[in-house]
Amino acid sequence: MATESFDKDATVSREDALHPPMVTVEISGKPFQVPAGVTLMKALWYTGHEVTRGAGCLGGFCGACATYYRTKDDPKVKTCLACSHAVEDGMSFSFAPPFPARKATYDVTQVADPKQALFDLYPEAPLCRNCNACTEACPQNIDVREGVWKAVFGDFKAVSETFMDCVMCGLCAPVCIADIAPNFVGVYASRAYGAREMEKPLGLSERIQAIEEGRYNDDWERILKMTDEELQRTSAAIPS
Repeated sequence: MATESFDKDATVSREDALHPPMVTVEISGKPFQVPAGVTLMKALWYTGHEVTRGAGCLGGFCGACATYYRTKDDPKVKTCLACSHAVEDGMSFSFAPPFPARKATYDVTQVADPKQALFDLYPEAPLCRNCNACTEACPQNIDVREGVWKAVFGDFKAVSETFMDCVMCGLCAPVCIADIAPNFVGVYASRAYGAREMEKPLGLSERIQAIEEGRYNDDWERILKMTDEELQRTSAAIPS
């Protein structure tokens, strides 16, 4: 690289690399010093909080690390996924506890009229007050309110598209004044659309039949017995 094209302002000093600048955050009411720029999830691990395997994918599409946070100069409580949001000096945050939303039980293949059944399974859905709190709470920037109303009016294809990025974090449920669990309404409408209306991909039925016949059972048994290191080596060897 030519010397004249080297951007000195963009370099990181050896001191900063070995000793990154620290910021002060409050986690569940207690202050901690954490490296600047890390995600909220990594800040939890850095400060010695329990690491639960499978909680937080570190990529932003999991839903297990739903978090409430507030920044130093803004009194408003906001939501995010801890695996994809960076810490800020003076911010406070805590994980959102599981919310006891009602989840209907059904077999979508046995539902005679999926659009009418929505009102039997989730009778609170048409009681939406249009307050838009669910949309404000969504860390994936989904227009949740619009999705609920599309479900009420039977446009399940649009619902499926609206909730495509839903990670089932559940942050939309506790803020709903009509006691709707919008994420469950979205899942039902998407499943109904997929089972009854959507054109099936070529080969899908054959693959499902193969799974039901147990053709892949030996492969799954082998994978489940692998260590983390074996899984990493196996994944790296698969052609992209």
